[in-house]
Amino acid sequence: MNLILERTERVRFYTDMRLVFEATGLHASDFDWYISDIETNCGSDEFSDTDRWLPGVELENFLATRTVQFIWAVFSAFPIGYRRNVEQAPYVDNNPLYWQGVEVSPQLDDALFEVVCWDSSATLLIGLPEEAEKRFKRMYPETRDLRIASQQRNF
Repeated sequence: MNLILERTERVRFYTDMRLVFEATGLHASDFDWYISDIETNCGSDEFSDTDRWLPGVELENFLATRTVQFIWAVFSAFPIGYRRNVEQAPYVDNNPLYWQGVEVSPQLDDALFEVVCWDSSATLLIGLPEEAEKRFKRMYPETRDLRIASQQRNF
């Protein structure tokens, strides 16, 4: 199942990736990441809007030392050491994929799962491991099935 967290008072802002990792019980350092379609509130070059591969250790260190709101972004998780040429980067801004009322998969083949930061108003979790999904829903009980939530949206 894919999940969406929106309309909650339990988070200060969407999407605080440090809180996402805490809630899932996953560690950024256990994966390598392809990060794309990035817009943050950083206002500096610390986390630029350039799509790129990032070792999980670097992502974890970055998140441990800064409070960052990811306004738009797609975080695609891969096994450590995995790299491939990305011809079409995953994107979120204006991507209708998530709102078609069907189960979706991570946009990049071979990605283990995907965390999507949606316009400062929602966090989408695509293909999370089952235990991580359960932990996230325990932390945020208002989390919903993305397929069902998308069928109820009015665009």
